[in-house]
Amino acid sequence: MTDGIADGFVDGTADGTAAGAAAGTTDVEVVVAHRACATLRVGDVYLKVDGDQARTDVEVRAMARVPVPTPEILWRTPPVLALAAVRGTALGRLGEPSAASSAAWAAAGAAARRLHDAPLPPWPGTSPGSLRARLDRECAWLLAHDVLPADLVTRNRELAEAALRPWTPVFVHGDLQLSHVFVGDDDEVTGVIDWTEAGPGDALFDLAVLTLGQEDRLDDVLAGYGADVDVDVIRAWWSLRSLVAVRWLIEHGFDPAAPGCEVDVLRSRM
Repeated sequence: MTDGIADGFVDGTADGTAAGAAAGTTDVEVVVAHRACATLRVGDVYLKVDGDQARTDVEVRAMARVPVPTPEILWRTPPVLALAAVRGTALGRLGEPSAASSAAWAAAGAAARRLHDAPLPPWPGTSPGSLRARLDRECAWLLAHDVLPADLVTRNRELAEAALRPWTPVFVHGDLQLSHVFVGDDDEVTGVIDWTEAGPGDALFDLAVLTLGQEDRLDDVLAGYGADVDVDVIRAWWSLRSLVAVRWLIEHGFDPAAPGCEVDVLRSRM
């Protein structure tokens, strides 16, 4: 549930990059960094450093199987994975209005459908039972530490229940944030990044993560997806995803209460 390689960087060195290029040097830009992993950009190469090589194993195996564009793997020397930059621009960032067109969002929905129609990967996924246990733990933590109002947690926990029904597993990205989907000038998907959580799962979870905080784009995504889905379940996933993310975000230096982010998503469910 981390921010992946997006079209903005922590240190915002656009001018510095130009100056460095003129001087014959290449700047190193921090894309994201926390205690679990870090991503750096060096020119047109992204270096992902992850202390958990099982996550990188999943990413490499997933990108070799999926029927959607992914970054080219340049080399791997644990704990570093080097990836080529993908062409295009991310659909947007959580907490900010997306400037992408309706056609680009529909293309993202179509890419998700191609992924979900692909053969299942051979490694295990998350079951509704294990997810329910995790949700209960996170809600208990939120209440015990007075992180969120009790009525906000309770109401969203009730709504999240609809997502915990049995589902037919499909190949899911597992963290299909809008910042992980890149589109080109022709509004076609040019790359989907950050596959560390890929595996068998619920198709509607991917669609919910993609539209988290971007509810007005759901119709565009579903138009591209091209299949009847239960929108109430997607809304339930919005609540569930946000509830289980809050503690992780706080502990890794992110702010789930930033405008338009997870806490605002929970408030919008009231």
